Amino acid sequence: MRKFVQASGPLPWPIVGNLDLLGRFKNNPFEAFSSLTKRYGDIYSLTLGHTRCLVVNNIDLIKEVLNKNGKYLGGRPDFVRYHKLFGGDRNNSLALCDWSQLQQRRRNLARRHCSPRESSSYFSKMSEIGCLEINNLINQMKIKSFEKKYDIKNLILKASANMFCQYMCSTRFNYNDKEFHKIVQYFDEIFWEINQGYSLDFLPWLKPFYSSHTKKIVHWSTTIRKFIMDRIINQREKRVDLDEPDKDFIDALLKSLKEDKNVSRNTIIFMLEDFIGGHSAVGNLVMLALSYIAKNPTIGEKIEKEVYGISKKGSRRISLYDMNIMPYTMATILEVLRCSSSPIVPHVAMEDTVVAGFGVTKGTIIFINNYALNMSDKYWLNPEKFEPERFLEEQRYSMKTYKNRGNVPHFLPFSIGKRTCIGQNLVKGFGFILLANIMQHFYVTSVDLSKIVVNKATVALPAKCFEIVLCPRVEHLNQIN
Repeated sequence: MRKFVQASGPLPWPIVGNLDLLGRFKNNPFEAFSSLTKRYGDIYSLTLGHTRCLVVNNIDLIKEVLNKNGKYLGGRPDFVRYHKLFGGDRNNSLALCDWSQLQQRRRNLARRHCSPRESSSYFSKMSEIGCLEINNLINQMKIKSFEKKYDIKNLILKASANMFCQYMCSTRFNYNDKEFHKIVQYFDEIFWEINQGYSLDFLPWLKPFYSSHTKKIVHWSTTIRKFIMDRIINQREKRVDLDEPDKDFIDALLKSLKEDKNVSRNTIIFMLEDFIGGHSAVGNLVMLALSYIAKNPTIGEKIEKEVYGISKKGSRRISLYDMNIMPYTMATILEVLRCSSSPIVPHVAMEDTVVAGFGVTKGTIIFINNYALNMSDKYWLNPEKFEPERFLEEQRYSMKTYKNRGNVPHFLPFSIGKRTCIGQNLVKGFGFILLANIMQHFYVTSVDLSKIVVNKATVALPAKCFEIVLCPRVEHLNQIN
């Protein structure tokens, strides 16, 4: 590495490094990354605590990191919180582990179940399960609508969790099940947790000051693990038949436990936890979409018109097979992902390598600044505006024209390369079913729009966020068109 120079960057302070620079943008460290490009360019170094970091801020550099150098830069940060969340070893997690042969095997095992294609039986199953669960959600929402106030986010998360549990485990839980209610809450807390940054991540000597917080993290994760073991795995393990075709994802996992000596019980528990936990991303995504609709009723009206245009004025549920004929609804989901800038989990150099001619030493953390791609006027017209039309009329809202909706080279909501999100079809598919069917049955509004505040650096919302009001449609059903 001696013949390669390291990227320049701000001079670090003793002990804290450049953490003070990120602290100036408390709610959005990615905005800090973008601001530093004005002085140091699209690739530069930072020192956070004693950890050397590299920040990349444009599409070509990001592709070089994630595609060209994916095998060298496939690690994840060694944060204390990550270990606490996954039984003391972050490598138990699919998303937070270093790239390895085990990681590749786990992804291969999950791929056909968790990345269903439209022509597959898994897609059909996913659509059917989503529509059945929507019936339960809509009924619950109509009952709750007579109450002055109820937790809409929690209901949406429960519906999403049931979609994932039924699809992967052929198991459904009652909305009034107290254990299920608690698990859904804990998953949501963890989703928020993973999307936050703490001084502890780069200053591990602060661990004593975070003891109560880390104990809480351990409690969330161990409670979830016990629930999955007691209420899902133990129920199914006794009945697994090696000679029968896989009924669902848990069948595939349990068979691999018996057939592959490299697969341990921990492997399947943590894999199931990872994938079921994907429901939190769906629930938060839908809540964000509803928040934008509440603030801009015109968006809701366009989705309503699309819904009633294909569903015979509300006489049937919207299914996954409607995605391709409801472009505005899908564009709204894509625009939520753009505006949330869906942060990409930092990568870590697993060996010495080179990026853009600069030396990158083993252990360097690489931050992928997706915020710079999604919120820069270099790539988008009026990037601060929430405009679903940009994914329909690229000529008007993007700097170039693209033939396929959402097929924009600088739009990477689920990352790219070896570590692209394997569950992205589940997130988009179940998210679509939830949003379209909620809009079919309810108007979206808010008691106080000024309290709907969204951080444009994450798709995660706090467990207790803004208040959305859903008003059931009755007499207005036949007036949409």
